[in-house]
Amino acid sequence: MTSIPTQRDAEPPATAPWAGRYEIQPYARTSLPGNPLAPSAARKFLRAAIVDWSGTPLLPADENFAGRLAGDACLVVNELVTNAVVHAGTTVELLCRVEPARATGEAAALVIEVSDHHPARVVRNEPQRHDRSAAPEYGRGLHLVAGLAESWGVTYRTGLKTVWAALPLEGWQPSPVDGPAFTPADLTSPAAHQALQRGLRAAEILAPLPRRQARDEDPDWINRGALSFLAEASDLLAGQFDQDMVVALAAQLLVPRLADWCAVWLDPEGGGPSAEPRLARVWHAREACMEELRTLLEKEPPRLPDSARGGPVALPWPGTGEGFSGAGAVLACRMVVGGRRVGVLMLGRAGMLRIPDEVTGLIEDFVRRVALAVGAARRYTQQATISHVLQRALLPSQVAQIPGITSALVYEPRGEGVAGGDFYDIFHAADGRWCFALGDVQGNGPEAAVVTGLVRPWLRLLAREGYQVAEVLDRLNRLLLDDATESADAAARLVAAAGGQELPDGPQARFLSMLYGELEPLPEADGGGVRCTVSSAGHPLPLVLRPDGEVRTAGRPGVLLGVLDDATYESETFVLTRGETLLSVTDGVTERRCGRAMFDDGEGVAAELARCAGLSAQGVAERITRAVHSFADEPPDDDLALLVLRAE
Repeated sequence: MTSIPTQRDAEPPATAPWAGRYEIQPYARTSLPGNPLAPSAARKFLRAAIVDWSGTPLLPADENFAGRLAGDACLVVNELVTNAVVHAGTTVELLCRVEPARATGEAAALVIEVSDHHPARVVRNEPQRHDRSAAPEYGRGLHLVAGLAESWGVTYRTGLKTVWAALPLEGWQPSPVDGPAFTPADLTSPAAHQALQRGLRAAEILAPLPRRQARDEDPDWINRGALSFLAEASDLLAGQFDQDMVVALAAQLLVPRLADWCAVWLDPEGGGPSAEPRLARVWHAREACMEELRTLLEKEPPRLPDSARGGPVALPWPGTGEGFSGAGAVLACRMVVGGRRVGVLMLGRAGMLRIPDEVTGLIEDFVRRVALAVGAARRYTQQATISHVLQRALLPSQVAQIPGITSALVYEPRGEGVAGGDFYDIFHAADGRWCFALGDVQGNGPEAAVVTGLVRPWLRLLAREGYQVAEVLDRLNRLLLDDATESADAAARLVAAAGGQELPDGPQARFLSMLYGELEPLPEADGGGVRCTVSSAGHPLPLVLRPDGEVRTAGRPGVLLGVLDDATYESETFVLTRGETLLSVTDGVTERRCGRAMFDDGEGVAAELARCAGLSAQGVAERITRAVHSFADEPPDDDLALLVLRAE
């Protein structure tokens, strides 16, 4: 590594002058996966750190100052993390800290460090061409880092590469005694003026030129607008989990900024010698030309040599139709992820003999980002498919209809594409008895899904064998503690491997909460209604709503299933009369959070249920679900399930 202006410490200081006195953490560290989502997660983490530090001896309580700092810092961390993902693809370590001013006169700085664990390619900060008229190129995104930071560099260790950048904090000197030295009145000071100029410099580097003519005539466009283009592409592509949407966005990002038209072929995921690529997207600056272009390209897909592993290949112009008269330059790049081909991106610009080297290099960087996004989308789709198959197998295809009872179910697994840990069942046992269950397996994903796949058939078998409610939980607890559950570990590992996940070595604990009950409709001669027997194993107790709005708790609490081999369970029997409603929920409802408050604080579930007097079973389910969702602005972070049974 050459021309490193300043060497900073790669590790945060063990102590800081203000750490003990103000109880402030002087640095923030996180670990990010080596995939296209890493830059977005890094920006969120860095903004959160700056917000936490604002108004402390680390940073001033000034929104303008914090906003400018966060903007520049997020641009820098975006490029550093993107560089690490593209060049290494391993887990990325992000560390940021405020470094106070030094006695040598060096200003305070926000230091950002990004480390990866496989430095496969050298990061360069030297000009790559000897053309004196060309602006220096710092590995594309690193040019932005050099433009915003007072100093930056690379530190190499065995198996570790750390790229760091120090952003100056002009006009701000951390002081543990006198408090913040930066005030709004200082905005007119020379230091504040320099900070403003730094912000303008960042805007100049990133701002794309509004017109294509200006782009073609400006020799510095690649070193300014190109960085904005890559930053925008990273943001948009990282948030997509559908490969067709990824290529659609890629085509619209390229046209008309870098090309007149673009086409993307995707290789089949299964591969094989006879597999043909699919023309997934065609985009042209003139909408009327798109169908003609598609027809021309479908006749002859691009054939790239095996040696072109992500590098650009010049191809002939596809035709001479109305929209393609004359000649132009065509470039194709193979998209490769982890050594596997995922497709080909092809673009063309009319009226040119060849595409400039600067644009070619930018397209290479862009294609790498597109390939990473396509690879991530395919992994997500594969995992989501496995999850949906599991979900269909783990949950009943239909619930039994109980005489004299109307029922309503709400089941919302946390996050799309992940098998939930909550489950439910309503089934006919025998002898005029119907059974219902609502459970929550510890954890989520393949492990929880496999346990659910074991519990539901066991539960039905025990119920149909004639065991009483409490006895069913007793025997289910022994089954979960039995060595037979080792098969669950093996199955979970197979499913996780297919979905690209990792599980720890060794057998895993199988904890499970469950509410289980039996329903027996009563004859009209006895006044109708339903005899209900319930037992809980570490699960929130059900609530009974009377027609007059009174709410009471039913059942008796018990120990989680799969914890103690000598656990015993008790049941309670009561009559659910006409007009009464039984509500059962999982902890996704009771523990729904808004800050430090939970939905069930102060018996919040019972209070909301009391407002449901007179509603049907479906109406109760919908009202409780709306209340849970509206309790906080963020979406629920746990699986959510509730079961409503109303005697008619």
